[in-house]
Amino acid sequence: MGKQSMIILYVSDQERSRSFYQMILKQDPLLDVPGMTEFTLTTDFKLGLMPEKGIAKILCPHSPDPALGNGIPRCELYLKVNDPAEALNKAISAGAKEISKAELRNWGDTVSYCSDPDGHILAFFK
Repeated sequence: MGKQSMIILYVSDQERSRSFYQMILKQDPLLDVPGMTEFTLTTDFKLGLMPEKGIAKILCPHSPDPALGNGIPRCELYLKVNDPAEALNKAISAGAKEISKAELRNWGDTVSYCSDPDGHILAFFK
């Protein structure tokens, strides 16, 4: 597989987040080593999970410690699914916090919202 673009979420507990996203994405990680877990989202795009403590070694003191933002929404993953209500229920059973049930939004998508264990926002749409 060639190089792919990726979004990396900084997480407080890599194992917990790996298990959460395994259930949400219904797939095993492409890579799962201490310091990085990766999932394929499309043929050209991956989702990475990196421990906050690991990235802090690179970013600090030039940037705030990512752990200081834990629980604060720092991004949104907008994921296409067949059934946003079902995806929300599965996310909640995996440890997500419900934000909004599935409903038709004014931009034309039916979307449900929740947050992962680190506060990152997940939006399931169709």
